[in-house]
Amino acid sequence: MTRHRQVVAEADAGQRLDWVLSRQPGIVSRAMAQRLISEDRVRVGGQPGAPDRAVRSGEVIEYEVPPPRPTGLAPQHGALSILYEDSSLIVLDKPAGLAMHPAPGHPDHTLVNYLLGHCGDLSGIGGEFRPGIVHRLDMDTSGTVVAAKTDEAHQSLAAQFKERTVERTYLALVLGAPQDDKGTIALPLGRHRTHRVKRAVSEHGRRAVTHWWVEQRLPPFCLLRLKLETGRTHQIRVHLAAQEWPVVGDPLYGAAARLKALPLPPAARQTLLAFRRQALHAAELGFTHPATRQRMHFATPVPEDFRALLAVLAGAHRRASSGRSAR
Repeated sequence: MTRHRQVVAEADAGQRLDWVLSRQPGIVSRAMAQRLISEDRVRVGGQPGAPDRAVRSGEVIEYEVPPPRPTGLAPQHGALSILYEDSSLIVLDKPAGLAMHPAPGHPDHTLVNYLLGHCGDLSGIGGEFRPGIVHRLDMDTSGTVVAAKTDEAHQSLAAQFKERTVERTYLALVLGAPQDDKGTIALPLGRHRTHRVKRAVSEHGRRAVTHWWVEQRLPPFCLLRLKLETGRTHQIRVHLAAQEWPVVGDPLYGAAARLKALPLPPAARQTLLAFRRQALHAAELGFTHPATRQRMHFATPVPEDFRALLAVLAGAHRRASSGRSAR
């Protein structure tokens, strides 16, 4: 059991206890802070504290972080596309269709299972159920992801994500035509009122900011490059859908009816309808190495199915443009 003692800084006075606690050493998320509070592992001025309690400057927060619980996850062998690996971390190109960690409907054969089979062990801070996983990609999103091998690396990387010093760039094929070539979407996000899986724009939600640039126009589609300033669940997908630029193939926020109604050449229509996942790829990831303190940057190209879809749509766009020019 690791015990910590922290004095509330003047700049944090008036903030919620769970928010202040989430920024302390050994705490990797606000959810973890709330769990420690609910388990009576946190004291403020020697007394138990509620998550929404406003802290005062100079108050002493004492908390204990339990050792990681055994997860019971089985190491399994599966193909991993490794971009970089050392004793602290591993960076991979995750394929679409591979879940990050076990969940209902995906009890095993996930990235975590394969990492355990490859590495033998991963970090698991404070009883976190997802060993080694510092950030996540949706199952059907492809691209670059980093996992921690040690608790020290996990804490460092989690802090970088929390402080927003990690660079994350995505590519998304959307149905729509932005008028400008670049812009920013700043819409707060929260849970959907009725759909337990979905997220939605909400005035009471958490701050969420996505920067975007047009990479390629393929009317009526557009390939966008996006950078995350924040990292909320489904952020890119919800933000783009809110602009009426849904990600192609997105089962939750997409526009399947609009896609089916498009007047497309047969080959383009067939390829588009056969693309059965969201056209979203985590193209670049940059962070500071926890041990060496060197800045690292990794980039992965879109996978073959995404590349084939872009090629077919580009060909259809060229032929349509040529036809209009010939008239």
